[in-house]
Amino acid sequence: MATAVWAAARLLRGSAARCARPRFGPPAHRQFSSGATYPNIPLSSPLPGVPKPVFATVDGQEKFETKVTTLDNGLRVASQNKFGQFCTVGILINSGSRYEAKYLSGIAHFLEKLAFSSTARFDSKDEILLTLEKHGGICDCQTSRDTTMYAVSADSKGLDTVVGLLADVVLHPCLTDEEIGMTRMAVQFELEDLNMRPDPEPLLTEMIHEAAFRENTVGLHRFCPAENIAKIDREVLHSYLKNYYTPDRMVLAGVGVEHEHLVECARKYLLGAQPAWGAAGAVDVDRSVAQYTGGIIKVERDMSNVSLGPTPIPELTHIMVGLESCSFLEDDFIPFAVLNMMMGGGGSFSAGGPGKGMFSRLYLNVLNRHHWMYNATSYHHSYEDTGLLCIHASADPRQVREMVEIITKEFILMGRTVDLVELERAKTQLMSMLMMNLESRPVIFEDVGRQVLATHSRKLPHELCTLIRNVKPEDIKRVASKMLRGKPAVAALGDLTDLPTYEHIQAALASRDGRLPRSYRLFR
Repeated sequence: MATAVWAAARLLRGSAARCARPRFGPPAHRQFSSGATYPNIPLSSPLPGVPKPVFATVDGQEKFETKVTTLDNGLRVASQNKFGQFCTVGILINSGSRYEAKYLSGIAHFLEKLAFSSTARFDSKDEILLTLEKHGGICDCQTSRDTTMYAVSADSKGLDTVVGLLADVVLHPCLTDEEIGMTRMAVQFELEDLNMRPDPEPLLTEMIHEAAFRENTVGLHRFCPAENIAKIDREVLHSYLKNYYTPDRMVLAGVGVEHEHLVECARKYLLGAQPAWGAAGAVDVDRSVAQYTGGIIKVERDMSNVSLGPTPIPELTHIMVGLESCSFLEDDFIPFAVLNMMMGGGGSFSAGGPGKGMFSRLYLNVLNRHHWMYNATSYHHSYEDTGLLCIHASADPRQVREMVEIITKEFILMGRTVDLVELERAKTQLMSMLMMNLESRPVIFEDVGRQVLATHSRKLPHELCTLIRNVKPEDIKRVASKMLRGKPAVAALGDLTDLPTYEHIQAALASRDGRLPRSYRLFR
């Protein structure tokens, strides 16, 4: 039996070897690159007999530079070269909630919801979307406090169609009664959602701006107040559009397009175009400069049932404390951006890992030391004439006072000695974030448009990285010390029974150690 098995195994091995061996010539073997085929040739030298590779080349910096052309009517056309089949094109306008002081608050919010509705050439939003779909396109409109942005991403071959569509959407909207009625419902729903969502960050951001710039420019409501929803109609919108949707306040930006072609399309559709609200020039443009006031906005609210379910979010009180920083046009903007990255922070349940900011100050000094802190995050909002650096923190309502004191101490520590290791880490993380974000075509488009709208030119990524590398510890200490001399802005949401007074918070930020003044009460 054993002999038979051995013989069968031998037979199988022999047949396998015959199958593996070529029928003619010597036995086949794999030639590895490290074998004797090309002996003594280093990897830095080309292999003999192999065709020389042809690499894509660029002529200096021309291919990376943002080209800007100003048309006769004042409209700027900016483009950035980027290889690929698709492009992102849009119109950015110097318009937003900060310009609504003389109007009903909420117009910019309405215009955002009305974007890409019926126009002089297109009977409905569906027709616009069908036109874009022929070029694989999508569209979007976003408004901020100082900018309104209409954007389309589509195949580069459809550039002429896209620019014509954008011109029609911006300059010739129909604004029918039916569309305005639908927008009223959308705005009402968004306001209700804003007040009900578990994440209070958008509402707190609105409140901190209102506290910091009380009743002026960037402190005006970004969302339409409920009492204004029924008041905004076609006439109100046209009176605003007449003053702020003018060519000198617009930039047509494109990424992934030829500059000459984009300029040609701009001349065709945007030069001499007659807008739906008439051709009369702007007569009442608000050029107010932001006035920082400081102050406090408090909203008492029961947060115990914000998120019900199997694992509900615990009842929390949310505090945001901010101080005036600087505009993005100033040299100190870069040190403030590095300082914000150095503070970092996030939620107490964030997963760790490289680049997550687990070595930022708000993680090391706050979240890692105080287990009861639910969130501690730094934010930096910057505009063309002012800025705001703030820290958002969340905790149980019974520990509000201690939470506020921890935030004020962190603000005081900003003006103290800066460790070189943490500074280098923050600079590296900021550059990494900048370069990763600028891998995305829509982000490049927004960067090009916003910079050209504000400064008529664009700083390239490598220039920004050089500025970031040049930030020194004394720069951080200088900007932080200057910031700490101002009045604080405070936003508070939730159960505010134990919230310190505004005067106590101000005193803590003016002290040497950031401690709140002791308060004594006979009865709690």
